[in-house]
Amino acid sequence: MKKTILLFLAAATSLALASDFPKGSPSFKDSSASAMSAAKKSGKPVVMVFSAAWCPPCQTMKHDVYPSAEVKAFHDKFVWAYIDIDDPSNESAATKYGVNSIPHIEFLNAEGKEVGKQVGGTSAEAFAKTLQSMLAKAK
Repeated sequence: MKKTILLFLAAATSLALASDFPKGSPSFKDSSASAMSAAKKSGKPVVMVFSAAWCPPCQTMKHDVYPSAEVKAFHDKFVWAYIDIDDPSNESAATKYGVNSIPHIEFLNAEGKEVGKQVGGTSAEAFAKTLQSMLAKAK
């Protein structure tokens, strides 16, 4: 029972930290299913970020890259999802996309087909270039 309570508290803390996005961040969905549903309705490609609150490169991306001026130009061109790998409900999505290390970012077209992926952190400038490339591939 004590172990269950500790696991619940750790998951709740992780979820709270993972959902705390800085001002200027894209509007993130919190599951792969909600992201794919929004993509199918909008026809936009998906940026699916697998991350965790305890991951330093993930937090750098979250605070410095996604809300950056360079990346802001792409906020409305994609459906964005921030998938916390510590949330048990995201285990099947992490398995489906072969997430072995984080940050792991899947780029999908509106139908859900992979058009690219990135593993590891990067600068805002480099990520903006990647988004431009993925946008072209997703069409």
